[in-house]
Amino acid sequence: MAVEASLPAIGTVLGAAVIDSINPCAIGVFILLMSVTVTKKSRMFRIGLLYITAIFVTYLLAGLGLIAFLQRIPISIAEYISIAVGTLIVLAGIVEIKDFFWYGRGISLAIPEKRVKQIHEYTKNMSTPGIIMLGAFVAAVELPCTGGPYLAVTLLLSQNFNFTAFLLLVLYNLIFVFPLLVILTMVYFGTSLHAIKEWKHKNRAYMRLAMGLLLVSLGWLLMLIANGTINFA
Repeated sequence: MAVEASLPAIGTVLGAAVIDSINPCAIGVFILLMSVTVTKKSRMFRIGLLYITAIFVTYLLAGLGLIAFLQRIPISIAEYISIAVGTLIVLAGIVEIKDFFWYGRGISLAIPEKRVKQIHEYTKNMSTPGIIMLGAFVAAVELPCTGGPYLAVTLLLSQNFNFTAFLLLVLYNLIFVFPLLVILTMVYFGTSLHAIKEWKHKNRAYMRLAMGLLLVSLGWLLMLIANGTINFA
């Protein structure tokens, strides 16, 4: 018998957003950007805010596009796609949990070194169009780190996409960029980037553990929804 859950989807989406927001990839790239622009605070704040806005808009548009695509999939094969996606997300979660114990060994969900070098090069172009393009580029190359939770959430929301689901998607992305806004504000008011880097390095393993547990849970949830055990009304 299916379990009717009128909007525990809210708890699922917001919980995923909170954990995804402390993703070490997104925070690491933002710290890199701040280290290039920190010499003048007013300029640093403007560039940081523009970059965060570009990340938010890119992710939101990508989510809407993905939901539109998922809704076009015939019902006859949607269940199998959900199970396949759920399985991939569970496997991604296991990789993240592995990194809690053996970071750097074997497969890891991280931005490729080649892309990191490209991002570093792009930070040298601090024009307004350059920052917007950097935000869009980073949103794309961060997908190995951030794609799992977002894919799971968009797949959940596509089951019954309405205005409430749209607001949840917007809220997810606001929560995702919130730590970046916190870091920007902290640096603007005097917190050293070195201290933030130390905090990130110290807590990186726990971030990955939280992400891994989230992905495993979301993957199983998607599979349970696909076989009709759980229904989000």
